[in-house]
Amino acid sequence: MDEPGELTAWRDLCRRLEAVGASLLGDEYPTAPEDRAEGFAHLAEQVVCWLAWNVGHADPRHPVFHRQNDLVTQWGGPNNDNAYRHARVDPSLRYRVHGRMHGCDDFILAVRAGFMHEPKWGTLLELTASDLGIRRGDEFDLLLGPGTGIELPEGAVMVTVREYYFDWRAEEPALFVIECLDDDTPAPPVTAPELATRFAATATSVEHSMSYWNEYMRAARAEGTDNEFASSQRVSKGLALARYAFCFWQLGPDEALVVEVDVPPARYWGLHLYTLGWFEPIDPGGRVTSRNHLQTTVGPDGRVRAVVAHRDPGEPNWLDTGGRPEGLLTLRWFWPTGEGTPSPTAEVITLPAPSDEGPPGGVFPARAAELEARRRHIAWRFRT
Repeated sequence: MDEPGELTAWRDLCRRLEAVGASLLGDEYPTAPEDRAEGFAHLAEQVVCWLAWNVGHADPRHPVFHRQNDLVTQWGGPNNDNAYRHARVDPSLRYRVHGRMHGCDDFILAVRAGFMHEPKWGTLLELTASDLGIRRGDEFDLLLGPGTGIELPEGAVMVTVREYYFDWRAEEPALFVIECLDDDTPAPPVTAPELATRFAATATSVEHSMSYWNEYMRAARAEGTDNEFASSQRVSKGLALARYAFCFWQLGPDEALVVEVDVPPARYWGLHLYTLGWFEPIDPGGRVTSRNHLQTTVGPDGRVRAVVAHRDPGEPNWLDTGGRPEGLLTLRWFWPTGEGTPSPTAEVITLPAPSDEGPPGGVFPARAAELEARRRHIAWRFRT
């Protein structure tokens, strides 16, 4: 008796995922034991992410927003101030995107040709809530597609929403709903050929995500010098309003990286720490590993001074490495408001030995309050 096609497709998926796992033992990926374990955990998260996207969110006639880059499906250096949602679309169909902002400060809705790690990708159209007059707490209702006033460009396959939370308050996060206006029939049952196609797409998505972002980090690091900022960049085919500057750190146990920069000329800016290889944020809920324009203390001279270190130096703008000797620090600024470009500098210093008169448990009271506020906000933003 011939093997059912569904089982053959499942076996193929499992074999391809096994091969990805074997590739993590290669020298092109981080090789420290703790990095390797984290890499396999990252691989498992990618399987969860892309199975859901390719199997459960494959039909542009029956779209539902898929939340990614939350606490368990991270990839590609997500912004700690964002929640991300994606939905399939077809340019020939009309869609309604509606909901309520609640505690969300802003959002960017981008129509895209694919994810950045895919062979075909790019941002084709972007809309910003604040530019549309949508504010915190407001209801919103947008129509997309033929004859709606917001056409979906040729080649569009998905709509992406980046929700922005600036002050990290423990409040209701935004609600987003997408509906296809040209097909109100129930979704048909999946067929064996369709399932085989979706399983194959899942394997391809995992393969591309794992290899692309690791090589992206390796290439970016090779182009610069550790503990120094590279030139600012705008991602080709990415968001038109987004700018970035990278600094890979390499620090000994008692060393810290002191960063200085003028306040970026932008509506939003922030500093973020990421792992090597997997390009994940470092524990955004349990540690202070990012700071945006509302979470950063600016000096009286208008400059920002932040300290990247393994332990709390008592400075207001500390960024916690989580004990990682290496990683990526990113300065990002969105919605530029002027022509100037930030020129951040970085310097490695040796921290003084911890004092016996330091705070109990090594945690300063202000830091403990900051951490509790971050945990409460993250619990609200990514609740299920």
